[in-house]
Amino acid sequence: MPQIPRFSSARTHDALRFSFAGSWTVDAAQALESNAASLLAEAASAGRAIFDLGGLERLDTSGAWLIDRTRQDLNGRGVETRFEHVRPEYEILFSEARYRTFPELPRKRGHLAFDIAADVGESVVNTGRDLFNATSFLGEVVTCFLKTLVAPARFRGTSVIFHLENFAFRSMPIIALINFLVGGIIAQRGIYLLRKFGAPTYAVDLVGILVLRELGLMLTAIMIAGRSGSAITAELGSMKMREEIDALHVMGLRPVEVLVVPRLLALILSLPILTVVADMSALFGGLLVAWGYGGISPENFMTRLQNAVETSDFWVGIIKAPFMALVIGLIAATEGFAVAGSAESLGRQVTASVVKSIFMVIVVDGVFSLFFTAIRF
Repeated sequence: MPQIPRFSSARTHDALRFSFAGSWTVDAAQALESNAASLLAEAASAGRAIFDLGGLERLDTSGAWLIDRTRQDLNGRGVETRFEHVRPEYEILFSEARYRTFPELPRKRGHLAFDIAADVGESVVNTGRDLFNATSFLGEVVTCFLKTLVAPARFRGTSVIFHLENFAFRSMPIIALINFLVGGIIAQRGIYLLRKFGAPTYAVDLVGILVLRELGLMLTAIMIAGRSGSAITAELGSMKMREEIDALHVMGLRPVEVLVVPRLLALILSLPILTVVADMSALFGGLLVAWGYGGISPENFMTRLQNAVETSDFWVGIIKAPFMALVIGLIAATEGFAVAGSAESLGRQVTASVVKSIFMVIVVDGVFSLFFTAIRF
């Protein structure tokens, strides 16, 4: 059984010899600290101190660190120290686990306005860098896609179908439920407010136009950014951490062609499908609320809806869907490949992927709204 850490002292001429014995390991951390304090107090008045380590039974990094810390403290007080009878394996421990002190860095004291301006400038630079990286990545994706068209045997259809099922069909229940509830909420608030003007039936116009042109697609894209976009970033980031991306390079395969293109195609196909499901769910929710809360029968609701909306209102949402899917996929893949080698980095990039995707979805929707208003579509 390992002995408790201990030491004995004996004065020889002008030096004080300390003979160490027992097991100086982390298992006896409290005893180690007590012995180190006693040793320091006893040797403080000596001119020289000799540490005889020949009697040590066991020594680990904790014990080596404490002994070296005591030695350096004595050196700082003007006491000359040296080690004797040190085994070769203990020399390695003292070399690698020696006590180190780190100077305290001076605190930077800047002007508040300057710091704010610097943060804004850094954000602008980072935004420009992200835009450049996304554009470069898009070019690589397009190149891989064109190579697939030239050589159809390179097309990974099975992977596209797998991701299409995961992104589209497994997302349908939550997409339908959320849009159903939102459609009902819009109808209820519209009927309640428009009753003051004696026109509750105009709530049907509100639900139809708002859902088909904007809300159905927006809610779906935000949900896909949070669900599928984060999954893409996490998958690619985990592959990067486990060096699977490097393994693909070694095998002569392009990670963008193998991992990104199938996911991107699946997203581009999934979002229009989910947008249709979202539109129908929201309209159905609005119909039920208009019937139960506003007294508008389903027949009157459908008649009013046909008169209120046009085919172009439906196509506006469908046209925007692939572009939003492209933005979500590019951001998710870019952030996934940017993962470093730690779990903290993975979590940070997944968070950045979701936030940037939602932000860019709103930006793309605003750009398309201005475009369609300009062309009167």
